[in-house]
Amino acid sequence: MRRRQFIRLFGGATLAWSFGARAQEPDRVYRVALVLPVGRDEPAGLAFLDELRIQGFVEGKNLVIVGGTPTSNEQAAAVVPLVLQAAPDAIATGDDFIARAFQKATQSIPIVVMTEDMVAGGFVASLARPGGNITGISLMSPDLDGKRQDILIEAVPSARRIAALADSNVATLEHLKFLDESARKHGKDLLVVRTANANELVPAMNNASTQGAAALNVLSSPMLHLNRRVIIERATELRLPSIYQWPETADEGGLLGYGPSFVDIFRERARMVAKVLRGVKPADLPVEQPSTFKLVINLKTAKAMNYTIPMGLVLRADELIE
Repeated sequence: MRRRQFIRLFGGATLAWSFGARAQEPDRVYRVALVLPVGRDEPAGLAFLDELRIQGFVEGKNLVIVGGTPTSNEQAAAVVPLVLQAAPDAIATGDDFIARAFQKATQSIPIVVMTEDMVAGGFVASLARPGGNITGISLMSPDLDGKRQDILIEAVPSARRIAALADSNVATLEHLKFLDESARKHGKDLLVVRTANANELVPAMNNASTQGAAALNVLSSPMLHLNRRVIIERATELRLPSIYQWPETADEGGLLGYGPSFVDIFRERARMVAKVLRGVKPADLPVEQPSTFKLVINLKTAKAMNYTIPMGLVLRADELIE
């Protein structure tokens, strides 16, 4: 999508919403900016909007939504001034790049962010006391990437070399070093393949397969999640058992998914936005962290790859796709 087309879509995406009886100010019209790598008609987007309705903010009466769904850093940068011109009461956004762009652009508008690590990313002073105009959800992704690697090793015990598909925009050397050390403790060789955009995904996966990787850990990244269907399709073609950041990805055809529910996380973010709209300052609203995790295994995908998941792991799964 070209930048000009995206800006036109941004203008066309401004929609009216309604508000319920629990509003702090019944006659006020609130404005919320959504700048997320998820369309509003996708399950997570629908859950976010539904939770706002449950909280008393419903389309058509007192809530206006502005925003867009950027698919590149260029589009994300372009949307920031447009959002500020709309003068929202709160901004809901995610991924480090766009969150940092908003952080630099405003110190007054409340921002509810979802990133891999809110403290390490420099968005808040601490989880308990954010201290500025930003709060949100910290996904603990570095730790969870390691847990997913352990599950992948259990799922493919014969693999001598495993690959980590990393987004060059967010992966840190420290994090990748931790994954490498963990793999070596299991007697495995870790091959890191980096990608910066969607065009590099298939070549990176082909490279991993050519270099003998027998399993793939798709690391935490909004870009990788946004392009998950490309990854799923190529992994199946390569018969490369893979694990993903969100359990819902297994519902979409990924072999393994482990982590908090993507939909539940979006509902929690909507609840935080509702608190901000009711007057809670982000500085006083502690950063949330997921506490419930699911392992989902897609046995249909395993069959398509002609691969058998070890029974011990199957029995531990929270959900099986058959």
